[in-house]
Amino acid sequence: MTSPTSREEWQQLAKTLELPSQAFINGQYVDALSGATFRCESPLDGRQLISVASCQEEDVDLAVKAARKSFQEGNWRLLPPAKRKKILLKFADLLIQHRDELALLETLDMGKPIRFSQAVDIPAAAQAFRWTAEAIDKVYGELAPTPANQLGMITREPVGVVACIVPWNFPLLMASWKLAPALAMGNSVLLKPSEKSPLSALRVAALAQEAGIPDGVFNVLPGLGASAGRALALHQDVDCLAFTGSTATAKQLLIYSGESNMKRVWLEAGGKSPNIVFADAPDLKKAARAAAQAVAFNQGQVCTAGTRLLVEESIKDEFIAEVKQALAKWQPGDPLDPNTTFGALADQQQFAKVMDYIALAKQEGAQLELGGQPRLQETGGYFTEPTLFSEVKNSMRVAQEEVFGPLLAVISFKTREEAVAIANDTIYGLAAAVWTKDIDKAHLTAQELRAGSVWINNYDGGDMTAPFGGFKQSGQGRDKSLHAFDKYTEIKATWLTLN
Repeated sequence: MTSPTSREEWQQLAKTLELPSQAFINGQYVDALSGATFRCESPLDGRQLISVASCQEEDVDLAVKAARKSFQEGNWRLLPPAKRKKILLKFADLLIQHRDELALLETLDMGKPIRFSQAVDIPAAAQAFRWTAEAIDKVYGELAPTPANQLGMITREPVGVVACIVPWNFPLLMASWKLAPALAMGNSVLLKPSEKSPLSALRVAALAQEAGIPDGVFNVLPGLGASAGRALALHQDVDCLAFTGSTATAKQLLIYSGESNMKRVWLEAGGKSPNIVFADAPDLKKAARAAAQAVAFNQGQVCTAGTRLLVEESIKDEFIAEVKQALAKWQPGDPLDPNTTFGALADQQQFAKVMDYIALAKQEGAQLELGGQPRLQETGGYFTEPTLFSEVKNSMRVAQEEVFGPLLAVISFKTREEAVAIANDTIYGLAAAVWTKDIDKAHLTAQELRAGSVWINNYDGGDMTAPFGGFKQSGQGRDKSLHAFDKYTEIKATWLTLN
């Protein structure tokens, strides 16, 4: 089947697309036991797409029991790693085979341009499964350095029942970073997608079953955070909780862990990433384009968005002009148009939050340089312009708080030491970037930045081989790379005395 290539073809496919609405528990699509549902709306036009099952505590308990039963029986856990690899590779293939459908579900659900959901998000999710699957049978145990009459073995075991609570900005991709290593190591999993974007997660449940993942091993629980999410976090038989989302929610999940069974909690939370541009950057135009993309891609709804642009004072005016020119090209349009690069914000709540921060930045004394206005209001959707403020002080709320929208705050500095101090002056530590041709300056600055990822002369670099996660209140634990396996396994030491 040929992929749609025009807005009209995507619109036609949307009319015929079957929207999933039920939870997936123990290999079956089911309604919530209470019959409760929530509205799933499209930010493209504000209309209701479908009513989705809203899982409550009793649904969570049912799914946890199914996951525990499958784990105890070992129909997935005890499979040879090579067989789990084969199944997960088939799952990755199915994601690509259904790429258009899954991409359209995500675009309709949270407003991202179809060109990115089809060409970036779904292929990247498939690659996460494919890379992780290929690594399954290459993770070795260890032997301790023992005397000749003793043997010390160090092995990994799956942690058990893993709950994954994922955000709405990259629905399937963020889920894949957690699901792939959790499944690869033999765990049974429960996926709780955001109530703002549940559709692709519900659809892939059937693809996981088609790939050969046994019943009970992969469950999807749509629902509100206050009900389904809370029930998972407090459940006494969930062994591990992996989360991506806001710092406030991440802190609450740590409390729930302490109030229940001390389940392992792995968190990828907020960010307020500094993008530092020195006067000797090798290519200021390239750096400006990257700075624009760092805050405009996915409508700025990215945890690593470069929302604080730190510019050396001697080039401030010149560089702001370049960024304005680059950012002006990211204009909102119909997300179903393949030519659109800047779509809708996720929902009315997120739209209102961004507009409130724009007003706040003006009140705080920042200088509006570009954007700041709602757009395409006639559609009924939630569109706004990319927005750039200069004359920002790092003490301003707009420089300290995560907006999660296309709002860029420009802060000037005079020295490298001042730039580092400003960059680190935040509760967050997820990512940072440095632009300079001086190799010493680049490495010294990267060493001093308190961030889980530092990019030099690029923004948002890396692939599945590089770990991803944050310092400080940006979280703990790492997604991607072999380090992700640490989150979903227990380390066991077995000691033998040889006669």
